[in-house]
Amino acid sequence: MNINKLYTDIESFYPKMVDIRRDLHKHPELGFEEVRTPKVIADFLKKICLEVRTEVGGRGVVGILRGKKDGQTIALRADFDALPIHEENDLPYTSTIPGVMHACGHDGHTATLLGVASVLSNYRDELKGNVVFIHQFGEEVPPGGAKPMIEDGCLDGVDVIFGTHLMSTIPLGEIHYNHDYLMAGGDLFEITIKGKGGHGAQPHETIDPIVTASQLVMNFHHVVSRNIDPLHSAVLTVGAIHSGDALNIIPDEAKLGGTIRAFDPNVQALIEQKIRHITESTCTTTGADFEIEYMRGYKAVRNDHDKTEYIKNISADVVGKEQVIETKPVMAGEDFSNYLHEIPGSYFFTGAMMNDPEQVYAHHHPRFNFDEKAMLIAAKIFLTAVAKYQ
Repeated sequence: MNINKLYTDIESFYPKMVDIRRDLHKHPELGFEEVRTPKVIADFLKKICLEVRTEVGGRGVVGILRGKKDGQTIALRADFDALPIHEENDLPYTSTIPGVMHACGHDGHTATLLGVASVLSNYRDELKGNVVFIHQFGEEVPPGGAKPMIEDGCLDGVDVIFGTHLMSTIPLGEIHYNHDYLMAGGDLFEITIKGKGGHGAQPHETIDPIVTASQLVMNFHHVVSRNIDPLHSAVLTVGAIHSGDALNIIPDEAKLGGTIRAFDPNVQALIEQKIRHITESTCTTTGADFEIEYMRGYKAVRNDHDKTEYIKNISADVVGKEQVIETKPVMAGEDFSNYLHEIPGSYFFTGAMMNDPEQVYAHHHPRFNFDEKAMLIAAKIFLTAVAKYQ
């Protein structure tokens, strides 16, 4: 396939890519609740004559493009779920669903992959092997949509997989990669402290769950600093604590919860063990009962070295060598890790920062947005990855 012709085709498709992205942005759907979005994707893939599977693993969509020449099968993945955030942007394509918005760029991921599929569908006679387009639901909601889609066969016959995340905090035109760990594994926990309520003026007659919960928060802060090897990165954050409604009443219960992030699964296991031990010993001291719900989340995103070197080199062809940067791992999580535990591949970041500094907001912010030209860059990298892969 002629790379320059592929680039010309995707550039011609770019206005349509923007239209798709903005349509999805106006009609966001939460993870595991997607109905309209997978239908839009499936209808598009059918129109360009791909083999299409729907309801893969639940709400996923898989399109298969079969080339006329022998070769390997490459998978490209995009996610399409939104977040429970009320959008504060005033745009022609602002979310029409109160309390729900695409605040992480998944609408752009989907539009990008549909553009790639559309262009490649015109080159079946020249295509070596097959391309599998994985459109995944529920990335934002552990346990995520990747695992059930894999169990339902989305990787059957696939030799390698590539994916990208449009990043509003990375300058447009930059590609960030890592040959090993790119993103951390993440777990969640919720703890219910069961005490004995009573009058705020008579605390000696109660078992105060707020005091116990407060002690847990402080004790948890020692887990990473005094139990984890400093050479192994880890984070333990308590992000929620709730108890009581009145100022002069000691409640019966307190609830707290948070997240754990680490790259080494043994570190995750050790932190879980410490959380359980600290909770039990603290509650024994205060006389409270407790319940712990510990939820194993996503594994760490660990790239294949050789496939990442491939992405690095072809990205340089698209944006220039100086714009392709090896980055440090980040503590955010992504269930793309599930694919990488099954087959070799690489996940990378595509810079999508807005040109106006006042419009730059981090992911999951109610005013999040990204420069749509990043979709064109990501699409060119995907097209190159398919065209040059041997």
